[in-house]
Amino acid sequence: MSATVPRGFRFEQTIPYDTPESLDELKGPTSGTVRVRPHINTSPDPVYDLDSPSQVWSLYSAVVRDGLPSEQATLLNRGILLALWADLNLPARCRAIWEDKFPELAVVSRAKAV
Repeated sequence: MSATVPRGFRFEQTIPYDTPESLDELKGPTSGTVRVRPHINTSPDPVYDLDSPSQVWSLYSAVVRDGLPSEQATLLNRGILLALWADLNLPARCRAIWEDKFPELAVVSRAKAV
């Protein structure tokens, strides 16, 4: 039996992106280092230094995109997320899901676009 992929099908439209229930749940650290699980980062030593702006950007992009809600709550900090939101490296659909659930993120994106 062979299945036919429907015309116009795009795998990216099927990726489930998780979100926390509220941005107020995001009480992650603001300094030090954090280690993530392999489904977020498959490198041999997935540790991020929160004192390095580029590593914070990488961590937040990865955890928003690939983290479970419980991981998002423990690894992300609401204030940092709001500050970085418009610049994070996220698939368009992931960004849209988060912005639909949390309109304040859409406001941040719109302000950056102006």
